[in-house]
Amino acid sequence: MPYSIGQVAKRLDISTYTLRYYDKEGLLPFVDRNAAGRRVFKDADFNYLETISCLKEAGLPVKQIGTFIDLCLAGDRTLDERYDFLAEQEQALEEKMAALQHTMDFLRWKKWYYKRAIQAGTETVNYLPDTTQTDPALRKKFNQLVADGADPQDLGHLDR
Repeated sequence: MPYSIGQVAKRLDISTYTLRYYDKEGLLPFVDRNAAGRRVFKDADFNYLETISCLKEAGLPVKQIGTFIDLCLAGDRTLDERYDFLAEQEQALEEKMAALQHTMDFLRWKKWYYKRAIQAGTETVNYLPDTTQTDPALRKKFNQLVADGADPQDLGHLDR
């Protein structure tokens, strides 16, 4: 069954502008055109489109996505290259996720820190006595609460 660009956009929850951009950038060489020059998508095209969307969400630049699509279109002789490409992207994404998790952990710690300060009416509740330096034992306490299974979103009121 042929699909128009609008039908494809709706099905994939992306804009027609995005699909046109992908086409302009050479990511859609598999898409046919009708006699009037309009794009006509086939059921088989959705696998490529899903792959493009996934790689885009993973943060790959259009040029790299295009390289991968070209490898796909080249057939079985590029299976190893495609596998290696995806393995590299998976590793890069794992590293990004680890960095983001570290950032999330720090933000949650700081939320807890400020929740304590708000409850006490002063930030000094988090300091070593007679300093403006955060008490290192406080961070250990937070980390232990998280390690013990406490939900970081609910830790603001925990002060034991």
